[in-house]
Amino acid sequence: MPEGDTVWQTAKRLHDALAGSVLTRSDLRVPKYATADLTGRTVLDVTPRGKHLLTRIEGGLTLHSHLKMDGSWKVYDSGRRWSGGPAHQIRVILGTEDRTAVGYRLPVLDLLRTSDESRAVGHLGPDLLGPDWDPDLALANLLADPARPLGEALLDQRNLAGIGNIYKSELCFLLGATPWLPVGALPAGLAARLPLLAQRLLEANRERPVRSTTGHRGQDLFVYGRAPRPCLRCHTQIRAADQGDGSRERPTYWCPSCQRGPAPAPGSPQGRHSRPRTTN
Repeated sequence: MPEGDTVWQTAKRLHDALAGSVLTRSDLRVPKYATADLTGRTVLDVTPRGKHLLTRIEGGLTLHSHLKMDGSWKVYDSGRRWSGGPAHQIRVILGTEDRTAVGYRLPVLDLLRTSDESRAVGHLGPDLLGPDWDPDLALANLLADPARPLGEALLDQRNLAGIGNIYKSELCFLLGATPWLPVGALPAGLAARLPLLAQRLLEANRERPVRSTTGHRGQDLFVYGRAPRPCLRCHTQIRAADQGDGSRERPTYWCPSCQRGPAPAPGSPQGRHSRPRTTN
């Protein structure tokens, strides 16, 4: 699932291509909206909200989309060949005189009244890259369930919006805590630092073509996707395990030397080394 910085970049790309222009083509390939026609309306803006995209259109309408694991938006100049995937994967086409935005494999696509956007994003916590960012509220949300594992709390978009599986693993490493440590067990100083560190990481990466949490070119991430290679700090073998509630488990990476707290046993199904995974 994309991280908040990836969604921010997608929103900027769409905004730059569409905002202020009149739609000359509109094709929503979702049965519920098959008859909806947005042609003749001006795109007002494209705004990210956590991992959600809100394309606001003249007349009080918002096209809400979410990329989930495999979705993407591609922007093409007029006359350029589309290369984002086969035609049957296209869910929406928004075209102007000069540019065309094509949404591929979008699992979430809703046409809402702009006044009803809260139906889609009202549950989200403070947006790490948004104007509503509030580190104190984010920290209070995280600590509201002190027994919850840190990694799960970070992924819960109701606490703070924009962290995905990559940043979850990287933040836990930078804090020196395993993702299975109860969030309430974090020392007060580390807990207070957490929202600020998360925001700083996403802010630093929102304009970068290649995400980096290390600051070292060619070694972009500390732990995510690096099992069973050695830790960049202590050279202990990075470990990987799934973390989640059973219905939604995510690959999680950590260094057993640099990070303190509970973790799956090495021989358990959750604690076996997995093959290195490709960063999305």
